[in-house]
Amino acid sequence: MLMKSKEFNPCVIIPVYNHHHKILEVLTELRQYQLPCLLIDDGSDEECSTVLTSAAKTIPNVFLERLAVNSGKGAAVCKGLNLAFSRGYTHAIQVDADGQHNLGDIPQFLSCALQNPAAVISGQRDYLSMPKARRAGRKLTDFWVRVNTLSNSITDSMCGYRLYPLQTTVDLLRQYSIGSRMDFDTDILVKLYWAGHQVINIPTRIEYFDDVPSHFDTIRDNVRISWMHTRLFFGMLKRFFTLLRRT
Repeated sequence: MLMKSKEFNPCVIIPVYNHHHKILEVLTELRQYQLPCLLIDDGSDEECSTVLTSAAKTIPNVFLERLAVNSGKGAAVCKGLNLAFSRGYTHAIQVDADGQHNLGDIPQFLSCALQNPAAVISGQRDYLSMPKARRAGRKLTDFWVRVNTLSNSITDSMCGYRLYPLQTTVDLLRQYSIGSRMDFDTDILVKLYWAGHQVINIPTRIEYFDDVPSHFDTIRDNVRISWMHTRLFFGMLKRFFTLLRRT
């Protein structure tokens, strides 16, 4: 059982958009860790909303917050991070609602965070386990992240399985505009690195299910991600010598 304190009081944040067919499995598996779970309903349809309402009423330590309209994964996670901080949690583990994350790695995330409380603990997926269609996009993003941080410290910026230190992450959200949709995970991780945070990468296994719908919009999200890399590049130029000193 995890020993909590004022210095280490973690929770789980799960952004949910129409993943009613998987979310109960995720919540059931999470119960063994006795962590509070904040569900952020990102404007889901009625069927999913009903499932989430029931889960929050019947499963201990599960709390539900809703966005009135679908605003994007990033917006939902940011809502969760701010809510978690306001409730006194010190760290938050971001988990997807589609059941693809290996929740058996949570003890490793928590142990690493206990030893490195100011660090961001980020999941690192195996390239070979990824569908071929996703590998090219990840390799391109990995390249630009190395450019925009002048570092090899971030090995998988697109993995949505990670642990945030809340005080400094919320401070960053107040300072910067962060991508609100599929550009979120990379955008916030690069900016946390810019802010001086250590990023610790933990290898993790991701399962890709054919019956799990993807909310990735091939055209719009690729445009968002391309524009994000462009903005980050010019942000890197402003910080060039500071980042260079960290290498």
